[in-house]
Formats: sequence, structure tokens, C-alpha cells
Amino acid sequence: MSLLPDAVRRDAFAEASRFRAEFYECLTGRRDALFELVDAVLCADGAVKSPVDLTLVPEHRRGHGAMYGGLNHGRIDVGRLREVLAGLPLPRFDGGRLVLAVDVSPWLRSDAPCSAERLFCHVYGRAKSASQFIPGWPYSFVAVLEPGATSWTSLLDVLRLGPEDDATAVTAAQLRSVVESLIAAGQWQPGDLDVTIVMDAGYDVTRLAWVLRDLPVELVGRIRSDRVMRCPAPSREEFHRAHPRGGHPPKHGPEFRFTRPETWPAAAITTATDTVNYGKAEARAWDRVHPRLTHRSAWLEHDGELPIVEGTLIRLKVEHLSKEREAPPVWLWSSKTGATPADVDLWWQVFLRRFDLEHTFRFGKQTLGWTTPKIRTPEAADRWTWLLVVAHTQLRLARPLAADLRRPWEKPAKPERLTPARVRRGFRNIRAHLACPARVPQPRGTGPGRPPGTKNRRSAPRYDVGKTVKRPETLKAIGKPGRSW
Repeated sequence: MSLLPDAVRRDAFAEASRFRAEFYECLTGRRDALFELVDAVLCADGAVKSPVDLTLVPEHRRGHGAMYGGLNHGRIDVGRLREVLAGLPLPRFDGGRLVLAVDVSPWLRSDAPCSAERLFCHVYGRAKSASQFIPGWPYSFVAVLEPGATSWTSLLDVLRLGPEDDATAVTAAQLRSVVESLIAAGQWQPGDLDVTIVMDAGYDVTRLAWVLRDLPVELVGRIRSDRVMRCPAPSREEFHRAHPRGGHPPKHGPEFRFTRPETWPAAAITTATDTVNYGKAEARAWDRVHPRLTHRSAWLEHDGELPIVEGTLIRLKVEHLSKEREAPPVWLWSSKTGATPADVDLWWQVFLRRFDLEHTFRFGKQTLGWTTPKIRTPEAADRWTWLLVVAHTQLRLARPLAADLRRPWEKPAKPERLTPARVRRGFRNIRAHLACPARVPQPRGTGPGRPPGTKNRRSAPRYDVGKTVKRPETLKAIGKPGRSW
């Protein structure tokens, strides 16, 4: 049993019941079937193997037809649900700082030619060169990270990337919506520390920093180890001292080649930290390092002169990885300039915490059965995805109420160290004390179905996989005169 004080437990029960009631109000179509489907996911024994099996769980009081009808024809007010998630208690780092992580996880559907809007999703293999592209639906998740080693995250938003979407533009709009929702919910107020957003190397962190420059955010992203960036340009006085005959001052400083240490200037900040898993971690930081932008890719339609997006470049080197093998250096870039040693240590530490989102993906796929259903339409896939976001949120709210229902071969865990899977084992006991706004079902009997002996004469349409919009790469491709690239 949980050893928390009675007042804390009462508050936790009240918060979880309030969220369940607000989630029920966000369901605008087939609400009872969708609500009980979430309860069935949380109360089922073991991993979810099939959605139809969930209709046999006692918490799901309706038939399998109601379950499929809810997934295929139900409606969720996603905008209102996003506001509800943003208003929940969220974990914070030192100083009350909010740290967000954004990442993409694919729902692979290689055997679904009748499912629309599939893209080629990049999937990593076990070997270094075993990555491949498999058709599926990529989903972009935004979550709040917790300090310390944990497998918990607080999911705030999820969005499916479509064939016509530009990944950078969609991510920028998603992050803007999440940050504005947090501000509207009172999670950030003027005078608070900026919200830190961390991402991996697949994102154009420079472009995102420029698009979101009007928000109180700091972006931290990993960049490839073969990049070439630019040091800050010399001041006008320094330029004229070096070139007394005059000339136009350069916009960029000398090159900073990641693979050539002789091009690195002296580091502005150097820190060393002893870690438990990686040995000694050394970080070197350079201020005002920026890429030299060109009118290509995301900057293709930028009007006027391209900006100089300066930030802090960090090189992180640890002694070893978990298997005692040498670790390659990791390059990070932050959108903040004039950093302090505390900022540098915070950035590489929150980048390591970004991998907690991978635990959430694995738990959603292997235990909650996110990618298990053979759903045909992308709209039904979106509903199922949002239902599992709500299920994961309920587990997080029930975290202080759960007991350690461990298997005989498992080690005991402290209440604050319970994983989402262990909290789910006891959710059936917790649910008995929570609000359940779903109405009692009214049995109407089974439908007639298709007459015996008849065949389905309406074959489902088939769809191609991949992008449907081809964008030019340079200004030369679209024929815009007057601007060089």
C-alpha cells in the first residue's frame, strides 16, 4: 500500500477524477464507448493484443460493435483536450523550469495498401547500416520531461504528419500551440525561466529557433558530427585594424569544422561532471556559433536577406557508454547566447533526459498496444492514439495511489520509483474510487449484418505511399530572379 498522507491521497483521487470528467466532456461522439475503451486498456491483464479482446474486460460494458463504432465514427474535441492536458500538474526542473521534448514515432503499416496518407518511415535496425524505410503513419509527440532517471513523461500533444506536410513547419506550429497553451494555463508567467525544448538530430533546430523567436523558449538540439558552422564575425573595429585599407566587413567569421579540431577557437566555457553511468562528462562550449544559411530547403521562401541565427555550440564527451565502450562525442546547439557554465550543464543533461520519451514509446507500443490495431483509416488511428495519450495521463495521475504489485521474480520498488507498467497493474483497484461519468449501456441486440452467402462487392480503394507534394530545393528550381543562392 502507499504510505502517503491521507490528504495527499485525497488530492490525487480528486485530480484524477477531475481529469476523467473533463476528458468525458471532450468526447463529442460515441463518448461512452470511447471512455470505457480507455478504462479497458488500463484495466486489462497484461499487454493489449487486440482491441476486440478489450470488450471482454469487465470495465467495458458494451459489445465489440460499439467499440469499433467508437473508433471509426467517434469524435474527440482535440483542441479542448489539449487545454486540459496543459492545465494538469507538470514536473519541473530546478528553478521551476519546464523542459519539453519533441520526437516522432512511427505506426508502421506496411501491409495496409487500403490505408490512406501513409509515408515512408525511417526505422533503425540493430546493425549500424540496417536502417530502412517502411510505410506507416508518423506521429509527432510533445511531452514534458522529469528531472532524474525515470521512465515517466507527461504527454501534451500528438500530431500525425501527412503526405502534404512540411515537417519543420508542422513541428514549429505544434510547438507554438503547446507553449501558448501552457502560458494560457498559467504554467509559465512573465519572470519565469524560459521553457527549454530539446530535440534530436532529425530536426532543423536553427530554423525552429528562428520561427519561435517570439516565444519564451530555448531550443536545444543535437546536430550531426560532420557539420560546418561559422564563428561570429569580427567587430567593425577589429576588422578595420586587420584591414586598414578598408572594405566591407564580413557577415560570418571563420569556419568551424566539427571534424577538424584545428579550426576550433578557444572554448568560452569548459565543464567537467562525474556521472554514474558514463564516467566523467566533459563539455566545451563556444558562443555565437551559427550556420551559414542559403536559400534552400526550409529557407527557400524566406523574403529578404537571410538572418544570422546565433547560438551556443556544445561538444559533449563522456568516458564510456553503458557497455564500457568508447563513446563518440555529441554535438549540441542551443538557441541561447551568452550562456553560463550552469546553462551548459543543464543543456546536455536535459538532452540525456530526452531519451525518457523512448520509454514512453516502448510502453505505448508493447504494453498499451498503440500500434496493435489493424485500423484502416488515419482518422481512426488518430482517435486511438489520443485515447492512449489519455490512458497514459491517467496512469501518471494515479502514480501516488498505486501499490507495488510486483511479480515474484521482480525486485521491490519504492512508491516514487514505480514504472507505468506497475502502476497499470493496480489501476483496477484505483478506478473503483474514481469518477466514472459513462452511462449504463442500453442493450439493443445485434445488428442483422450482411445476409448469409453474399459477398462484399465494394472493394476498398488503394493508396500510394509517400509525399504527394514535391517542393523545389533551390531558388533556381522555382525561377525567382534577383536573389542568389
